[in-house]
Amino acid sequence: MASPSTPVHPARYLATFLALLVGVYLLVFLTGDKQAKPKLGIDLQGGTRVTLTARTPDGSPPTQDALNQAQQIIASRVDGLGVSGSEVVIDGDNLVITVPGTDGNEARNLGQTARLYIRPVIHVIAAQQPGQQPPEEGPAPGGPPAGQPGPPAGQPGQPGPAEAPPPAPAEQGGAPTEPGAPAEAPAPEAPPQPRPYPQEPPPSPPPPPPAPGEQPPAPGDQPPAPGDQPPAQGEQAPAPGQDPKKDLAQRIADEKALRQSTEQQIQILALQFQATRCNDDDVLAGNDDPNLPLVTCSTDHSQVYLLDKSIISGEQIKNASSGMDSQRGEYIVQLEFKPDAAQIWADFTASHVGTQTAFVLDSQVVSAPQIEEAIPGGNTQITGQFTAAKAKELANVLKYGSLPLSFESSEAETVSATLGLTSLRAGLIAGAIGLALVLLYSLLYYRVLGILTALSLIASGAMVFAILVLLGRYINYTLDLAGIAGLIIGIGTTADSFVVFFERIKDEIREGRSFRSAVPRGWARARKTIVSGNAVTFLAAVVLYILAVGQVKGFAFTLGLTTILDVLVVFLVTWPLVYLASKSTLLAKPAFNGLGAVQQIARERRVAHATGRG
Repeated sequence: MASPSTPVHPARYLATFLALLVGVYLLVFLTGDKQAKPKLGIDLQGGTRVTLTARTPDGSPPTQDALNQAQQIIASRVDGLGVSGSEVVIDGDNLVITVPGTDGNEARNLGQTARLYIRPVIHVIAAQQPGQQPPEEGPAPGGPPAGQPGPPAGQPGQPGPAEAPPPAPAEQGGAPTEPGAPAEAPAPEAPPQPRPYPQEPPPSPPPPPPAPGEQPPAPGDQPPAPGDQPPAQGEQAPAPGQDPKKDLAQRIADEKALRQSTEQQIQILALQFQATRCNDDDVLAGNDDPNLPLVTCSTDHSQVYLLDKSIISGEQIKNASSGMDSQRGEYIVQLEFKPDAAQIWADFTASHVGTQTAFVLDSQVVSAPQIEEAIPGGNTQITGQFTAAKAKELANVLKYGSLPLSFESSEAETVSATLGLTSLRAGLIAGAIGLALVLLYSLLYYRVLGILTALSLIASGAMVFAILVLLGRYINYTLDLAGIAGLIIGIGTTADSFVVFFERIKDEIREGRSFRSAVPRGWARARKTIVSGNAVTFLAAVVLYILAVGQVKGFAFTLGLTTILDVLVVFLVTWPLVYLASKSTLLAKPAFNGLGAVQQIARERRVAHATGRG
């Protein structure tokens, strides 16, 4: 601020704060749901709980290290979504995710394994929807792709009609091979973890390919697993009571034998059979071998793909983010590869112009664009029918990596508020009583200055409320009881700043200055103390937020927020109002400003000084 001798323009400060206040309330009432309601945390409004049960290939219990790693990744995904107030805890072999609100989709999606691979497309056919006839046998894999090609891949940073989805880091060191051509096997990879058992037992894989001249089995038949004899007519499927853990590894192996075969005849049969069950749960999801071809469906269950071995895996993604493609008006996921994968992707796109390449997430094709030109630079995009939320979720799970375990999610269940609205009401009443006592004390002790304190606190409270509403709307910040405690303490800190300012004014009056001249001089001395005190409080809030967990973070966040707003209000509201009051002849009277006793002390000091000198 200016020195006491510098002209002061209080109207400018007040107008600046008023413009900020009007701006945030315009955002509150003109954006989002247009309701001035902050989001409440689990302890105040309840939430949704989803239990993720870990699965291992042989049915053995997962290791504690794997569970801890999965917990950290899911917690990072929660933070990446901006869902504050959520909890991720380990309960035996399970991870329990609790998020505020009643929508359990976010919690279930957080448990996605997120194994991403980029695979060249060899062949594609339309999936058979319920009630349709089985698809006609298409040309042999290795020929030109059937069906409609995916959108073309564009230049990095300039999404074309459809830029290729994010490539997973290639395991091999050289450039990727031509789709359909034999390729040198990449370095061995850790065996994929199994996905959960579907609730309904899926059909067994079809039998081996028929001999020449034989008719393939009808799509409606239930073919046995490769190498097994078909069950006799009337024979029952395996007993429903059989332990699924013991049978999971065999079912995954059977799926791989059918859908990841290198034999062309089996690939044709797998394409036709897979076309009839795209709407079923997939036991292979997240467990495909990246070093083998793959027959799988698209995420919208409309097409079936025969894909070549992976050229890049998700482990080679450096960063992922979501955004809007301004040219096409679609949401996209933008990927940045690590240097090795960036070179592989540049070489591959340069040598495979005109072909399709699939981005496969947990064994399903998210996008399969056609490559129109080379894409150097290590940046590319995944396109698809994404909403803003879906694009953000996909970018989030890719950014923080795949889980070391596969999980089966339970149905979302509603969790009642742990403290409830009664506790919220009690906390708000306690805060209101405390605020009222502060205002009463200010009015009795500071008179008119106490009224200015009340106006400043009202301005601060209005700004804090609007910001909390916007934070809940845009970053999913949720206000819990600990956060309310931080707000109340922050309001107390704001009142402390007023006291420091007013006491500095009194010090100036005791030295013999008038109320009018004491205000700018008192402000020049007080502002340094106010800034220093708030800086200490803010640093404490930052350290607490970084080191704390759970609801303590909410306390630290609101304490830091109110501390910043305290400085804003004192500089833009309190100081200009007090300065205007000092210019008023009426308010300069001791009966109104409550400074009569201080002025009397100043007069006595002058008399004593004059008497002593005489």
